[in-house]
Amino acid sequence: MTTTLYNYTPHSITLNSGEKYDSVGVARVRNTFSEVDDNGICSVSYGDITGLPEPKDGCIYIVSALVLAAAKAAGRTDCVAPATGHPDCLRKDGFIISVPCFVR
Repeated sequence: MTTTLYNYTPHSITLNSGEKYDSVGVARVRNTFSEVDDNGICSVSYGDITGLPEPKDGCIYIVSALVLAAAKAAGRTDCVAPATGHPDCLRKDGFIISVPCFVR
């Protein structure tokens, strides 16, 4: 079976090989914030994922690391995130321009 990757981050993702995945939508994790304390600190809790299609055979969804964590916690195995911490990331002026691969 052929696997197709769909990018649900808000920007294009480029692999070091030159392969590019343009955004087809944006998946996000809902969050709720507590009151801010006297030190200017609050707590955040994460909820449901929005904007991510239901699992479909042959499809892998590229999402942010935060969405990936939430998806894994929900039992999803069809999501990956760009490997932005990988030592082979290519950078220009401190910004990542491409990644070598994706992480699960």
